[in-house]
Amino acid sequence: MRKLQSAHGGKDPGAVYNGRREKDDTLRLVLAIGEILQNHGLDVEYTRTTDVYESPYEKAMEANNAGVDYFVSIHRNSFPTDNVVSGVESLVYDLSGIKLEMAENINEQLEAIGFVNLGVKARPNLVVLRRTTMPAVLVEVGFINSNTDNQLFDQNFEDIAQAIAAGILDTLDIDSSTSNTSIYRIQVGSFRNPVYANRLQKELQAQDYPASVIEGDNLFRVQVGRFENLEDAVAMEQRLKRAGYPTLLIN
Repeated sequence: MRKLQSAHGGKDPGAVYNGRREKDDTLRLVLAIGEILQNHGLDVEYTRTTDVYESPYEKAMEANNAGVDYFVSIHRNSFPTDNVVSGVESLVYDLSGIKLEMAENINEQLEAIGFVNLGVKARPNLVVLRRTTMPAVLVEVGFINSNTDNQLFDQNFEDIAQAIAAGILDTLDIDSSTSNTSIYRIQVGSFRNPVYANRLQKELQAQDYPASVIEGDNLFRVQVGRFENLEDAVAMEQRLKRAGYPTLLIN
């Protein structure tokens, strides 16, 4: 059983930037991650599924009382000065054990989407890491006051949910490529050198294509979208072809 925490909620908006609220981004993302994990057969519990407030202590106690195996808390970061810092980082009680492995796996998956990987840091003073009795990871999914990170968040939302879920599943030795729902992507390039893959990804993202880089078998594959509907996938494939890109529909 896994416990997913969406940061803040209700009277507590979390970090705010130009009307954007952390509590909204995190709730939407947690629900998407949970759906993916459930499609892989995991039993998922949430600290909240609506806009309600509970203190970090209450959330930690909920997890303890439910007897869950892992606790994953989703946040958006913030910095005193806007548009100075960007990237993802994960926090754990200390740098050891399966919680560290899970945090590193999640960061690596998010880095493949285009985020700067700021690493994993020990934060023994945080309530949800100190008071939970199971391995716990707090993930800061980009800075809410970074236009770069917000663009990545909005344009690659489904890929971000898939990346965090994949980091969890990889840690648990569950194949993240299989689920009860067919997922379609359009591949537009495959490279042995990640520099070329990242260059193509940025080129596509500049044209508002939801592109990501998927690493595996010593190859870096540039893929666009994450579609559950074949018709939507075919429509995107045709759009990419008209733009002059080679395409391969992946299921």
